[in-house]
Amino acid sequence: MKKFTQLNLSKEFLENLNSLNYKEMTKIQEESLPFSLDGKDLIAKAKTGSGKTLAFSLPIVNKLDVKKFKIQALVLTPTRELANQVASEIRKTSRHIHNVKVLTLCGGTPFKPQVASLSHGAHIIVATAGRLLQHIHESNLDLSNIEIVVLDEADKMLDMGFYDDIMKVLENLPQKKQTLLFSATYEDNIKKLTSSIMKEAIFIEDQTIEKENPIKQIFYKVKEDAQKDKVLKSLIKQSKASSTLIFCNTKQKCEELADILYEQGVDLLTLHSDFEQRQRDETLILFSNKSYPVLIATDVASRGLHVDDIELVINYDLAKDIKVHTHRIGRTARAGNNGLSISFYDDNTLYKFDEIKENFKDISIEELDDIKDDDFSIDCKYRAILIDSGKKHKLRAGDILGSLTAGIGLPKEAIGKIDILNFVSYVAIEKAYFEKALDGLNKNKIKGKYIKCFKR
Repeated sequence: MKKFTQLNLSKEFLENLNSLNYKEMTKIQEESLPFSLDGKDLIAKAKTGSGKTLAFSLPIVNKLDVKKFKIQALVLTPTRELANQVASEIRKTSRHIHNVKVLTLCGGTPFKPQVASLSHGAHIIVATAGRLLQHIHESNLDLSNIEIVVLDEADKMLDMGFYDDIMKVLENLPQKKQTLLFSATYEDNIKKLTSSIMKEAIFIEDQTIEKENPIKQIFYKVKEDAQKDKVLKSLIKQSKASSTLIFCNTKQKCEELADILYEQGVDLLTLHSDFEQRQRDETLILFSNKSYPVLIATDVASRGLHVDDIELVINYDLAKDIKVHTHRIGRTARAGNNGLSISFYDDNTLYKFDEIKENFKDISIEELDDIKDDDFSIDCKYRAILIDSGKKHKLRAGDILGSLTAGIGLPKEAIGKIDILNFVSYVAIEKAYFEKALDGLNKNKIKGKYIKCFKR
C-alpha cells in the first residue's frame, strides 16, 4: 500500500493526517487521489467502507483557499446522517487550517437557523439535494465560487428519486468546476447521470472490499413467523454477534418483534418511519456507540445508518428486491471486517430467494433443527449518557473527555464514542464505570458549567 507521504501535500497537511492515524492509503484512495488532487473529474465505483470519504475530502481541503470566505466546495449526499458524517470527516481533515467553516444543509432540521448560518458565510457545504434547493430558491447562498462538487453515494440518491433535484442543483453551479462522483454500483442510471454532467472523466473501480471481505450468507426456510421468533435469540448467540441489525418490512412487525425479544431478555432498539428526527438521531447514535446490541429497523428508517462493525445482519423478512438485499447485507462487511447475513424465506417468498441465488454464488441453506443455543451473552460493553449541551453551546468532545478523566478520574480507555449534536451530546461509558461517570458529571462542572446529564 502506498503512503500519504507520497502525495503532493503540504507538511502541515501530512502531519494532520498522521495525527488522525491515516498513514497508508486504501485502494480507492491510492487509485483516485493522484487524479483528483490534480483537478481531474472522476467516477469512482467504491463500496461503503472503502475509504471513499477521505478520498474526496483530501482534494476538497487541498484546493481550499481559507482567506477567500466564499463557498468553494459542495458535497451532495442521500441522507442527513451521511451528511453529518462527511462534514465531520472534512472538519478533521482540515484541522491544520484555522477557521475553516463547514455547514450541513439537510432536511429534518429547522430551516431558519440554517439561513442564519449561511448569512455568516461558509467555505464548504455538505447537503441533501432537496434542502439545498430550498435555499437556492430563496437566494440564501451564493454558489458562483464553487470549484469542486462531490456526489457521494450517487446510486442511493438515484434510488431515492433525486435525479431531477441533482440536475437542478448542478444547473446552479459554475460550468467550470471539478466533479467527483462516488457510487457503489455503475448501472444505467449512473451512466445516464455521468454522461449528462461530466466529460472525459476518469473511471476507477475498487473491487478489493468484495474480494477481501466476503459476506457469509445463510438461509433458513420457515413455514410461519413463529418459527423465526423461536430461533432468533439462539441465532444471535450462536453467531456470537455483539452488534446485530434485524430488518423487517413493516413498522408493525418491528414493534411486534421488539416485544418478543424484549420478553426474552434482549436489550434492543427499534427504528421505523414513526420516529421523529430527534428520536431517529438518538437511536442511530446509541446503536453505533455500542450502547445496545440489537437494532430492529425497516429499510426506509435505516437509510443513512453508517456503522463500521455490525457483525450480523438478519433479514427477518426478505427484501423487496435484489438491490435492497445487497444494501442490507453490505452493512455487515465494512471497514475491513468480514460479514455474516442470516435470512428467512418461505413458500410465498421463494421467488425472491431464487433471485438471490442467481446473483450470489456462495450461499448456504441450513436447517432450523441445527440451531443450537449458546452461552454467549447478548450484551454491550457500553451504556450512553446524554449531556444537555452541544455545538451551539460551544461544547467540544475534549471538554467531555477532560471532565471524565481529569475531573472524575475515569481511565481514558473506559470512554467510548463521543457524539456532539447541536443542542445535546452523547458519550459511551464502559458499564463498570457508568454510575460513577453519570453521578460525577451531574455533580461537577463541564466547561465551567453545571449541565444536566441523563442515562440512555
